[in-house]
Amino acid sequence: MNSLERLENTIHGRPRDRTPLLGGWISVPQYICRAAGVEEDVFWADPFAVSVEAYKKLGMDAIIDVIVPRSREDFRIIDANSYRNADMGLSLEDVLDDIETRPGAAELEAAFDFDGEYAKFRENLIRGRAACGDMVYMPAQWGAGARLQWYDDYGYENFFIIVAAYPDHAKKLMEMGGATGRLKNLLVARAVREGLYPHTILLGEDICSQQAPMISPKFLEEFYAPQLKKGLEPLLEAGCKPVWHSDGNIRPLVDMLIRCGIQGFQGFQSECGVTLEFMLEHRTGEGEPLIIFGPLAVTTELPVLSPREVKERVRRAIRLCEKDARLVLFTSNTINPDIPFENVIAMYEAVLEN
Repeated sequence: MNSLERLENTIHGRPRDRTPLLGGWISVPQYICRAAGVEEDVFWADPFAVSVEAYKKLGMDAIIDVIVPRSREDFRIIDANSYRNADMGLSLEDVLDDIETRPGAAELEAAFDFDGEYAKFRENLIRGRAACGDMVYMPAQWGAGARLQWYDDYGYENFFIIVAAYPDHAKKLMEMGGATGRLKNLLVARAVREGLYPHTILLGEDICSQQAPMISPKFLEEFYAPQLKKGLEPLLEAGCKPVWHSDGNIRPLVDMLIRCGIQGFQGFQSECGVTLEFMLEHRTGEGEPLIIFGPLAVTTELPVLSPREVKERVRRAIRLCEKDARLVLFTSNTINPDIPFENVIAMYEAVLEN
């Protein structure tokens, strides 16, 4: 069974020879070099190509992203610009004026050059597939479905003030995010139908802190959920199952997301009460088991366990998901230097040795 068959059989609940392995989030150049068998100078000459070679040698079935530092001086993907969302240098009045002058959802859809955008999207997929060889290239599509993270444009404080005190402006942002998210999924849906993208996709929004959603579930139900449901329709019509990236305490939003059409979850944090067992209590809107991209924690498991214990956690996850979920082995977030390389290898060996 090849990697694509293994992945597709898993997400559709059909028999497969083993659990698929998903790669792309090892953000330690030294680990990538060890896995690929190259020196660091070779890595920095072409980080993507060397990362792909490392994932091939590690036995990955698919790549979701290649997340590595931007330079030798950076840590993970963190640099001097990483916390710009805290303050974008914009006044609230500037932001309100900007929202008022932006094109609305109907205008965004009318101006969208689908053929031109699809040509670029298709070219990227073909280039990535060629580099990945037998591995499935399935890059995450952040913001697909419905964009919520407008703090990327306006800063956290301005964004949350708008959500709390300016309902008309907030509604327009949600509608604009819904339009752009749906348009993005129309591109993915065409690629799925053409056989360039598998029948599952990682998407989602970082909208939860360690304690709770950063925006009230009531607001999300009223303004965001309708946009997300509409935005996911092109994927679902193409038979592509959306998996939601879930940092923080996402528990209050899980049922809402499932009602919108989400078919699985990735990245849930056990330290926030979002455990594998919690997720296994849920089903899709059609009553099917959820897809799980996970569940190894990069905070409470991989940094502190022994390689033997890591293997035990992997095998336990496989057992728990055997009937109640469709498991694709992955991590809760990126693999950083606090995780021993031996534990990374143990995680994958636990699957490949069976």
